[in-house]
Amino acid sequence: MSAAIAAGQVTATELMRQTLDRIGAVNPDVNAIVALRPEQDLMAEARAADLVPAKGVLHGIPVAIKDLANVAGLPTSQGSPLFAGQIAGRSDIMVQRMQDAGAIIIGKTNTPEFGLGSHTYNPVFGPTENALMPGRSAGGSSGGAAVALAKGMVCLADGSDMMGSLRNPAGWNGVYGMRPTWGRVPSEPEGDMFLHQLSTGGPMARTPRDIALLLEVQAGRDQRQPFGLPGQDYRAGLPADVTGRRIAWLGDWGGAYPMEAGVLDHAAAAVATLAQAGCIVEEVKPPFAAGDLWQAWITLRSWAVAAGLAPIYDQPDLRDQLKPEAIWEVERGRSLSGADIQKASLIRSDWYRAANTMFDDYDALVLPTAQCWPFPVDWHWPQEIAGVAMDTYHRWMEVVVPASLIGLPVLAVPIRGDRPMGLQIIGRHGDDMGVLQLGEAWHGIG
Repeated sequence: MSAAIAAGQVTATELMRQTLDRIGAVNPDVNAIVALRPEQDLMAEARAADLVPAKGVLHGIPVAIKDLANVAGLPTSQGSPLFAGQIAGRSDIMVQRMQDAGAIIIGKTNTPEFGLGSHTYNPVFGPTENALMPGRSAGGSSGGAAVALAKGMVCLADGSDMMGSLRNPAGWNGVYGMRPTWGRVPSEPEGDMFLHQLSTGGPMARTPRDIALLLEVQAGRDQRQPFGLPGQDYRAGLPADVTGRRIAWLGDWGGAYPMEAGVLDHAAAAVATLAQAGCIVEEVKPPFAAGDLWQAWITLRSWAVAAGLAPIYDQPDLRDQLKPEAIWEVERGRSLSGADIQKASLIRSDWYRAANTMFDDYDALVLPTAQCWPFPVDWHWPQEIAGVAMDTYHRWMEVVVPASLIGLPVLAVPIRGDRPMGLQIIGRHGDDMGVLQLGEAWHGIG
């Protein structure tokens, strides 16, 4: 679309008209796009784009932004009644970069309340249904973005990922989602900028090449922040010969991660696609204790969530409007001691060292994107998997923790089949290009 607009083969006005028609036809059934801007405003902005030189690679491209991020002049509800209708005064860094590249923001994509949980439903806009399995969860927290892509309502989407939020929705809706190396896509220069390094923004699309295009726009250091990595021309490295690259298949982490019947076999069979591309795939033993990873993760996550929601929790009349999972996170986070945080950080550091040792022998680690198939949309979350009770609202997504805990780059690629699932292709810290190249090889075969 970008090339077609640049070549004059299609206008931004025509693309906007087709986009709005498609949204009108399919969005009522899935509820992926919310807070859609008035049609007359969008058509006027598209016509204006046709009258000026291209601003960038996204010139005239309609995009909907995840409803956790701010877009100047649009509401940011975060899925919470506490913020419903609240209008953002400015765009977040990642969003502004997309706008500076010429994107036309048409509205928002649905998300769980405050992005908590890998199931997209909230009391403001309701649930988003899976694009491939009606009546089932779209995953989350970037569920609205994944479904909007899968149903052809947008051709690019943004998302954010703390605990699989760019990965599970991609796997469950047949698209691609990338969690970049932490620091590649900057957050906002507000509040604490040193301690809470768990979440990151990133791109979603229907092909790895489109992922690379959007990552080029989103990535790059923000000089106001202490941590950050440069961006690069990711498309220039695609495709690449991946023959001989060594892939470590970790499956269910040596039995530590309960898997619903069929998930592991489906994922294991799909890993062979990488072998068809010339990679050397080996099943390996877990390089670190899953229980230690989990304890470090829930400690640091609860600590971060407690800090983020403190202004709401500290006001009793507002606290009562938080969903139970949010209250649980805050209260758990506030119960932690400094020693608890230090212990979790040491485990995190030990895992980073162990992962680096693995990357001396392997170019990528591979795991499924989820431990169960898409569940009924009216569930809050799975209470058990394979007969194992889930003791928290997010335990069923434990499989995404190894990459999230130490900020590794991950590309979620879709597995075709009767029921949607995906694989996480996890690279060494900073090797975003490498995982994109493996994804491109995957896409060419799949």
